[in-house]
Amino acid sequence: MEKAYKLEFAGEQTGSLYVNCCGLSRTEPMHSFGPALKPHYLIHYILSGKGKFTIGGEEYPLEAGYGFLIMPDELAFYQADEEEPWTYVWVGFSGTQAAEYVGNIGLSVRQPVFKSEASEELYRIVKDMMEHNTYGLSHDLRRNGQLGIFLSVIAEGSRVEKHNEDDKANIYVRKAVSFIQNNYCNPIKVTDVADYVCINRSYLYTLFQNSMGMSPQQFLTTFRITKATELLQLTSLPIESIALSCGYHDPLVFTKAFRQMKQMSPTSFRKEMQKGETRRNREYLRQVEEFIGQINSLNQI
Repeated sequence: MEKAYKLEFAGEQTGSLYVNCCGLSRTEPMHSFGPALKPHYLIHYILSGKGKFTIGGEEYPLEAGYGFLIMPDELAFYQADEEEPWTYVWVGFSGTQAAEYVGNIGLSVRQPVFKSEASEELYRIVKDMMEHNTYGLSHDLRRNGQLGIFLSVIAEGSRVEKHNEDDKANIYVRKAVSFIQNNYCNPIKVTDVADYVCINRSYLYTLFQNSMGMSPQQFLTTFRITKATELLQLTSLPIESIALSCGYHDPLVFTKAFRQMKQMSPTSFRKEMQKGETRRNREYLRQVEEFIGQINSLNQI
């Protein structure tokens, strides 16, 4: 048995992130749920007591200060301790960006457990969701806004359990690559990338050499020049505009970087491309495809 205060928000909902349900439970000894499936993401955070959580064939003994994630349509089981049953809050959520947010926090079926010291804050957030429980735009926006805060608190203060060094390295590199892909058109530097993923430049260099076979600066330059070759082939934009579109505010710096990588100037490259399908064209296409494939394989890790 358990004493539960819960809310479920029925009806068709759409959007990037929204609350399906939330609640607070004070369980009796050995109270359990499952094995069963949930149709949405569900995060429990333990306020007091202890118990165990099982998913993906792994069992996790947990206590106050820990939380766990149940993924949609994944068989899960959890049970309160016989002597110190747990009290927890929970939030169920969905949305087009739910999977991305969960993944960026570092949670998955393989890594479903986190630790956070923000017990009081997480409780207050869920309590606020439950207090704003009526139908209507105002309360919908309030709950969904609090969901974003709930996830941000977990992301900011949590320590995802059972991450090995390879997992953490892959996460850092994926985040760095994503940052470069989204900001290559701005005058960013490697220090900006390192600051974004919250590691020092030296460590970022080591991770890129191990994962990509090149330095972060080489990757940034390669990505920019790859984008520039696309613009040179597909548009008639002036060289200065292409340079600016690829993060180079000085066309001379752009031309120098382009020449170092392609052994010709941007203008000569464009002329070469306009001659037709030469062997040189096919070689450039092969290089671009290999580079894109390298990025895609990293994102699949």
